[in-house]
Amino acid sequence: MSDTLANVPNKAPNRWALLPWLFIISGNAIDVAKGEPPLPWLAAAGLFVFAVCYSGTIALGFDERRHSRLARALLITEAVVTYPLAIGYGSEWTHCFLLLAISAGVTLRGTERALGVTMIIFAGSAGAITGIFGDGGDAALMGYGTLLSGVVVAMIISLFEAVRQLRDTREELARGAVERERLRFSRDLHDLLGHTLSVVVVKAEAVRRLAPRDLDAALGQAADIEAVGRQALTEIREAVSGYREGSLTTELDRARSLLDASGIDTRITQSGPPLPPQTEALLGWVVREGVTNVVRHSGAATCSVEVRGKPDGVHLEITDDGRGPAASPDTARGTGLKGLAERLAAAGGSLTSGSAGRRGYRLVAELPVDAEEDAADDRSASTRSRTENRTQEARTA
Repeated sequence: MSDTLANVPNKAPNRWALLPWLFIISGNAIDVAKGEPPLPWLAAAGLFVFAVCYSGTIALGFDERRHSRLARALLITEAVVTYPLAIGYGSEWTHCFLLLAISAGVTLRGTERALGVTMIIFAGSAGAITGIFGDGGDAALMGYGTLLSGVVVAMIISLFEAVRQLRDTREELARGAVERERLRFSRDLHDLLGHTLSVVVVKAEAVRRLAPRDLDAALGQAADIEAVGRQALTEIREAVSGYREGSLTTELDRARSLLDASGIDTRITQSGPPLPPQTEALLGWVVREGVTNVVRHSGAATCSVEVRGKPDGVHLEITDDGRGPAASPDTARGTGLKGLAERLAAAGGSLTSGSAGRRGYRLVAELPVDAEEDAADDRSASTRSRTENRTQEARTA
């Protein structure tokens, strides 16, 4: 389709391309100027009105004004003038029907029935008048020419308008794709860096506290900081390329490590059947954002993370006894939670958050699970796993 559109010229026909077609009746104008027709003043007046109406319909016919009453009135007036001129002054004046058909094609395009009926009437009239008042052999040619003039003009203009709309739509889709990719990257970067920096800060504080009295424990926390940094680099590369897929189990392990290092009593439970990779990735984002908010903003002493899987869906709930992220001006805008809610909504799920009693905060995510998608994702995950193993073996070799 893009190649086809690229081959269509950008410059569409416009009113200035059709106005010069008035030269068709230039011979009639010359005859009037010489005074050859009877009552030349009447012929001149009729020709003048015809030319004005033709110019008016063409001027209005290239935008939405062609649907206006003025455009239809000009077309009707042009037709009313054409018939007396052709009948009264002979077959040489039936050329006016060619211009009348062009005006109708420009004005009535897009309304197939009205255009078709009008073209048949004008073509039949042009052929009949030519046959009656002129050479009968030219009747069919005049009728066919009149029909062809209006139909071809209408088709060409409609084609260019359709191509222009397709080009505009393609550009809009391209802009939308860029915007979606920008939004995806901003969400991923927010969630990745927010969580990673929180882990680094917490681990660094632990190193500072442990170093004077337990050097081995402090070195262990420092090693964790190094591992988190390396993992963050990998995840950012994957986020940039758009191929990052999170693991719920991995995020739960990281959540436990982060909460323990922050001195928050942790309870993590997971039950139910295995989940599709895409569902796990979404829930992994929820765990990452939710636990990061608990550590950074809640001031909680305890936190529980519960994952309950069912055949048709999964329920994730993160509860703490703190004051919640809403108390922090950094999260009052809800950037992270808003992005998560949009992610889950796109997958048919939901994300809700709010107070958990007199003191505490709860974040709940619900996601549907499709059995067929589950099986397909399991096969896809198995294939990816085998591919990764072969790649790792090749690198080792």
